Amino acid sequence: MSNLLEANGIVKNYTGHKALDDVTVHVPEGSVYGLLGPNGAGKTTLIRIINHITAPDAGEVIFDGRPLTADDVRYIGYLPEERGLYKKMKVGEQAVFFARLKGLGKHDAEVRLREWFQRLEIDNWWNKKVEELSKGMAQKVQFIITVLHQPKLLIFDEPFSGFDPINANILKREILRLRDEGATVIFSTHNMNSVEELCDHITLINRSRNILTGNVEELRRSFGGNRFRITFEGDRAPLTEAITPLVSYIGEDEEENKSAGRSLIVELADKGARRELIDRANKSSELIGFEPLLPSINNIFINAVRNSTEQNGENQ
Repeated sequence: MSNLLEANGIVKNYTGHKALDDVTVHVPEGSVYGLLGPNGAGKTTLIRIINHITAPDAGEVIFDGRPLTADDVRYIGYLPEERGLYKKMKVGEQAVFFARLKGLGKHDAEVRLREWFQRLEIDNWWNKKVEELSKGMAQKVQFIITVLHQPKLLIFDEPFSGFDPINANILKREILRLRDEGATVIFSTHNMNSVEELCDHITLINRSRNILTGNVEELRRSFGGNRFRITFEGDRAPLTEAITPLVSYIGEDEEENKSAGRSLIVELADKGARRELIDRANKSSELIGFEPLLPSINNIFINAVRNSTEQNGENQ
């Protein structure tokens, strides 16, 4: 899979502050790419450089196989975290206005907009003024304006901010549909559940540096710890007694499926003792299943940021 976007060795300095320090991000074509990091990490600066709003002090951005130019902005749809619509204009009128700025003819713009308004369940708001919209409704309008001209690259900065779960799911569905239709998506978010649901790849930036990059499932496997789910039938007591010498933690399984038997979550004190754990569990109960538990992206995020911060502290 080729990369639609490559940001290589990006450095950006402001007075008294290094916003980006040798950051590299490669975004595969046709993927959803999560740009993660604490507030002030440098995510928005990188997004502004990709959008040609500001220039890097060092490094280069390659778009679709060649150096990014101002002309490439027409192939990018950008929804910033700080958004704004003209409050006194009617919703449909304003949407058509923005669509025409992006090169669409009036008729094509209105046809596409009507379809999108219906898809996002706001078709009754076409003739309302923007000031009558709730925050969530206004964000839906801005989302539509961002994607309407079918850009190759879509960049969303905190796209789910202000949405209730139902409308957030509608937006997630549309992002995945756009990806499946060929768009490449970058989104910056603090919502780790959204990352697991949507992202194929992530980059984690902390203190202006890239500290973690990779495919989401591969990262989860590589950061997998010593936690396992044991599924069994029968009495729990003999099983617990048998495996206690090998484990540092035994807990209830919050996702226990009663129809599949009882289950426990355990953490091995020594990962090398996995075979012995299975053997003891099998001898002390009717063992149905034994599976590793992969860490969530949220846990990986927290641990990576903590480790990066501690290393930076030691190096200062």
